[in-house]
Amino acid sequence: MRAQPMDRTHTGPAVPRTRDSPATQGTQRAARSHHRLDEIARFSTEGADSIGLVWAGRDDGADRGLEVRKVRNGRGLVALRAFPAGSRVMPIHGRVVTSRAVWRWWDDEPRRAANCFRLAGDRYLDPSGELGAFANHGCRPNVIVVARGDRLAFRAIRLIRPGDEVLHDYATLLGSDDVWTMRCRCGWHGCRGRVERFDRLPDRVRRDYEALGAIPAYILRTADGSPPSRR
Repeated sequence: MRAQPMDRTHTGPAVPRTRDSPATQGTQRAARSHHRLDEIARFSTEGADSIGLVWAGRDDGADRGLEVRKVRNGRGLVALRAFPAGSRVMPIHGRVVTSRAVWRWWDDEPRRAANCFRLAGDRYLDPSGELGAFANHGCRPNVIVVARGDRLAFRAIRLIRPGDEVLHDYATLLGSDDVWTMRCRCGWHGCRGRVERFDRLPDRVRRDYEALGAIPAYILRTADGSPPSRR
Protein backbone atom coordinates (compact mmCIF):
# COMPACT_ATOMS: atom_id res chain seq x y z
CA MET A 1 0.00 0.00 0.00
CA ARG A 2 1.89 3.02 -1.18
CA ALA A 3 1.29 6.42 -2.74
CA GLN A 4 3.04 9.74 -3.08
CA PRO A 5 3.27 11.20 0.45
CA MET A 6 1.90 14.57 1.41
CA ASP A 7 4.35 17.31 2.32
CA ARG A 8 5.26 16.97 5.94
CA THR A 9 7.16 19.30 8.25
CA HIS A 10 9.58 17.36 10.42
CA THR A 11 9.15 18.77 13.89
CA GLY A 12 10.83 18.04 17.16
CA PRO A 13 10.57 19.08 20.80
CA ALA A 14 10.72 22.77 21.59
CA VAL A 15 14.18 23.97 22.63
CA PRO A 16 15.07 26.88 24.92
CA ARG A 17 16.46 30.05 23.34
CA THR A 18 19.14 30.47 26.00
CA ARG A 19 22.57 28.92 25.34
CA ASP A 20 23.58 26.14 27.74
CA SER A 21 27.13 25.40 28.74
CA PRO A 22 28.98 22.66 26.81
CA ALA A 23 28.72 20.36 29.83
CA THR A 24 24.97 20.90 30.08
CA GLN A 25 24.56 20.34 26.34
CA GLY A 26 26.50 17.08 26.59
CA THR A 27 24.28 15.90 29.45
CA GLN A 28 21.17 16.77 27.47
CA ARG A 29 22.43 14.91 24.40
CA ALA A 30 23.18 11.83 26.50
CA ALA A 31 19.71 11.97 28.07
CA ARG A 32 18.09 12.23 24.66
CA SER A 33 20.18 9.31 23.43
CA HIS A 34 19.17 7.12 26.36
CA HIS A 35 15.55 8.11 25.91
CA ARG A 36 15.70 7.15 22.21
CA LEU A 37 17.20 3.76 23.03
CA ASP A 38 14.47 3.19 25.61
CA GLU A 39 11.87 4.05 22.98
CA ILE A 40 13.38 1.60 20.51
CA ALA A 41 13.40 -1.21 23.04
CA ARG A 42 9.95 -0.81 24.54
CA PHE A 43 6.65 -1.96 23.09
CA SER A 44 4.06 0.73 22.65
CA THR A 45 1.01 0.74 24.89
CA GLU A 46 -0.76 3.56 23.09
CA GLY A 47 -3.38 1.32 21.50
CA ALA A 48 -4.25 -2.25 20.67
CA ASP A 49 -3.40 -1.68 17.00
CA SER A 50 0.08 -0.34 17.71
CA ILE A 51 2.58 -3.17 18.20
CA GLY A 52 5.88 -1.42 18.68
CA LEU A 53 8.47 1.04 17.49
CA VAL A 54 11.16 0.16 15.01
CA TRP A 55 12.56 3.66 15.50
CA ALA A 56 11.31 6.58 17.54
CA GLY A 57 13.57 9.41 16.45
CA ARG A 58 13.16 11.89 13.59
CA ASP A 59 15.81 11.85 10.89
CA ASP A 60 16.48 14.59 8.32
CA GLY A 61 18.59 12.23 6.24
CA ALA A 62 21.68 14.43 5.93
CA ASP A 63 23.94 12.01 7.81
CA ARG A 64 22.77 9.21 5.52
CA GLY A 65 23.55 11.10 2.34
CA LEU A 66 19.88 11.69 1.53
CA GLU A 67 17.63 14.71 1.42
CA VAL A 68 13.90 15.26 0.96
CA ARG A 69 13.41 17.49 -2.08
CA LYS A 70 10.79 18.45 -4.61
CA VAL A 71 10.83 15.81 -7.35
CA ARG A 72 8.72 14.76 -10.34
CA ASN A 73 5.91 13.49 -8.10
CA GLY A 74 5.66 15.77 -5.08
CA ARG A 75 8.54 15.30 -2.68
CA GLY A 76 11.01 12.45 -2.66
CA LEU A 77 14.33 11.13 -1.39
CA VAL A 78 17.32 12.46 -3.30
CA ALA A 79 20.89 11.17 -2.95
CA LEU A 80 23.52 13.65 -1.78
CA ARG A 81 26.35 11.20 -2.47
CA ALA A 82 26.95 8.10 -4.54
CA PHE A 83 25.65 4.71 -3.41
CA PRO A 84 27.30 1.76 -5.21
CA ALA A 85 25.19 -1.17 -6.36
CA GLY A 86 24.74 -3.62 -3.49
CA SER A 87 25.22 -1.01 -0.76
CA ARG A 88 22.77 -0.33 2.05
CA VAL A 89 21.12 3.02 1.41
CA MET A 90 19.06 3.47 4.58
CA PRO A 91 16.97 1.63 7.16
CA ILE A 92 13.24 2.25 6.92
CA HIS A 93 12.08 3.45 10.31
CA GLY A 94 8.57 3.64 11.66
CA ARG A 95 5.93 2.07 13.87
CA VAL A 96 4.76 -1.51 13.44
CA VAL A 97 0.96 -1.63 13.39
CA THR A 98 -1.75 -4.18 12.63
CA SER A 99 -3.82 -4.26 9.46
CA ARG A 100 -6.79 -3.06 11.53
CA ALA A 101 -5.05 0.27 12.08
CA VAL A 102 -4.26 0.58 8.38
CA TRP A 103 -7.86 -0.15 7.36
CA ARG A 104 -9.05 2.54 9.78
CA TRP A 105 -6.63 5.04 8.23
CA TRP A 106 -8.15 4.42 4.80
CA ASP A 107 -11.23 6.23 6.14
CA ASP A 108 -9.50 8.97 8.13
CA GLU A 109 -5.96 9.31 6.73
CA PRO A 110 -5.82 7.58 3.32
CA ARG A 111 -2.39 8.96 2.44
CA ARG A 112 -0.96 7.56 5.66
CA ALA A 113 -2.51 4.16 4.91
CA ALA A 114 -1.12 4.18 1.38
CA ASN A 115 2.39 4.94 2.65
CA CYS A 116 2.58 1.87 4.89
CA PHE A 117 5.02 -0.93 4.04
CA ARG A 118 3.65 -4.44 4.28
CA LEU A 119 5.37 -6.83 6.69
CA ALA A 120 4.80 -10.54 7.34
CA GLY A 121 1.59 -11.63 8.94
CA ASP A 122 -0.98 -9.09 10.05
CA ARG A 123 1.55 -6.25 10.31
CA TYR A 124 2.58 -3.10 8.48
CA LEU A 125 5.33 -0.53 9.00
CA ASP A 126 3.96 3.01 9.28
CA PRO A 127 6.79 5.43 8.33
CA SER A 128 4.89 8.61 9.20
CA GLY A 129 7.31 11.40 10.13
CA GLU A 130 10.33 9.43 8.89
CA LEU A 131 12.33 9.43 5.65
CA GLY A 132 10.60 6.29 4.40
CA ALA A 133 7.36 8.24 3.99
CA PHE A 134 8.97 10.08 1.07
CA ALA A 135 10.17 7.00 -0.83
CA ASN A 136 8.46 7.11 -4.22
CA HIS A 137 7.69 4.40 -6.75
CA GLY A 138 9.59 3.86 -9.97
CA CYS A 139 9.04 1.21 -12.64
CA ARG A 140 12.84 1.19 -13.05
CA PRO A 141 13.86 1.29 -9.38
CA ASN A 142 17.37 1.82 -8.09
CA VAL A 143 16.73 0.24 -4.68
CA ILE A 144 14.90 -2.79 -3.33
CA VAL A 145 13.38 -3.36 0.10
CA VAL A 146 15.26 -5.94 2.15
CA ALA A 147 13.27 -7.48 5.00
CA ARG A 148 14.70 -8.98 8.18
CA GLY A 149 11.76 -9.77 10.41
CA ASP A 150 9.98 -6.47 11.06
CA ARG A 151 13.04 -4.45 10.03
CA LEU A 152 13.22 -3.09 6.51
CA ALA A 153 15.99 -1.34 4.62
CA PHE A 154 16.70 -0.03 1.13
CA ARG A 155 19.56 -1.64 -0.79
CA ALA A 156 20.90 -0.23 -4.05
CA ILE A 157 20.59 -2.47 -7.10
CA ARG A 158 22.44 -0.09 -9.42
CA LEU A 159 24.73 2.87 -8.95
CA ILE A 160 22.89 5.83 -7.44
CA ARG A 161 24.59 9.11 -8.29
CA PRO A 162 24.35 12.40 -6.36
CA GLY A 163 21.09 14.09 -7.40
CA ASP A 164 19.31 10.83 -8.29
CA GLU A 165 15.95 10.17 -6.67
CA VAL A 166 15.83 6.96 -4.64
CA LEU A 167 13.01 4.84 -6.09
CA HIS A 168 11.62 1.40 -5.34
CA ASP A 169 8.88 -0.62 -7.02
CA TYR A 170 5.80 -0.66 -4.81
CA ALA A 171 4.61 -3.88 -6.49
CA THR A 172 7.30 -5.86 -4.68
CA LEU A 173 5.42 -5.36 -1.39
CA LEU A 174 1.92 -5.99 -2.76
CA GLY A 175 0.80 -9.58 -2.19
CA SER A 176 -1.59 -11.48 -4.44
CA ASP A 177 -4.28 -10.77 -1.84
CA ASP A 178 -3.79 -6.97 -2.09
CA VAL A 179 -6.49 -4.93 -3.84
CA TRP A 180 -4.67 -1.56 -3.81
CA THR A 181 -3.55 -0.13 -7.15
CA MET A 182 -2.10 3.20 -8.24
CA ARG A 183 -1.76 4.99 -11.55
CA CYS A 184 1.95 5.40 -12.24
CA ARG A 185 3.54 8.65 -13.40
CA CYS A 186 7.17 7.74 -12.82
CA GLY A 187 8.17 9.05 -16.25
CA TRP A 188 10.35 6.12 -17.31
CA HIS A 189 9.94 5.22 -20.99
CA GLY A 190 9.06 1.64 -20.00
CA CYS A 191 6.54 2.69 -17.33
CA ARG A 192 3.86 0.04 -16.74
CA GLY A 193 1.20 2.71 -16.30
CA ARG A 194 -0.30 1.17 -13.16
CA VAL A 195 1.13 -0.26 -9.96
CA GLU A 196 -0.50 -3.54 -9.01
CA ARG A 197 0.26 -6.62 -6.94
CA PHE A 198 3.47 -8.53 -7.65
CA ASP A 199 1.84 -11.51 -9.41
CA ARG A 200 0.63 -9.16 -12.14
CA LEU A 201 4.13 -7.98 -12.98
CA PRO A 202 5.38 -8.82 -16.49
CA ASP A 203 7.04 -12.24 -16.39
CA ARG A 204 10.50 -10.89 -17.22
CA VAL A 205 10.28 -8.18 -14.56
CA ARG A 206 9.11 -10.66 -11.94
CA ARG A 207 11.92 -13.10 -12.77
CA ASP A 208 14.47 -10.30 -12.49
CA TYR A 209 13.05 -9.17 -9.15
CA GLU A 210 13.03 -12.69 -7.75
CA ALA A 211 16.66 -13.17 -8.81
CA LEU A 212 17.56 -9.96 -6.97
CA GLY A 213 15.63 -10.93 -3.85
CA ALA A 214 13.45 -7.87 -4.35
CA ILE A 215 10.19 -9.61 -3.41
CA PRO A 216 10.17 -10.73 0.25
CA ALA A 217 9.37 -14.40 0.91
CA TYR A 218 6.20 -13.49 2.81
CA ILE A 219 4.91 -11.64 -0.26
CA LEU A 220 5.75 -14.53 -2.60
CA ARG A 221 3.90 -16.94 -0.33
CA THR A 222 0.63 -15.06 -0.79
CA ALA A 223 0.48 -16.47 -4.33
CA ASP A 224 0.03 -20.05 -3.08
CA GLY A 225 -2.44 -19.26 -0.33
CA SER A 226 0.00 -19.87 2.50
CA PRO A 227 -1.09 -18.63 5.96
CA PRO A 228 -0.19 -14.94 6.33
CA SER A 229 1.41 -15.53 9.74
CA ARG A 230 4.35 -17.35 8.17
CA ARG A 231 7.53 -15.34 7.58
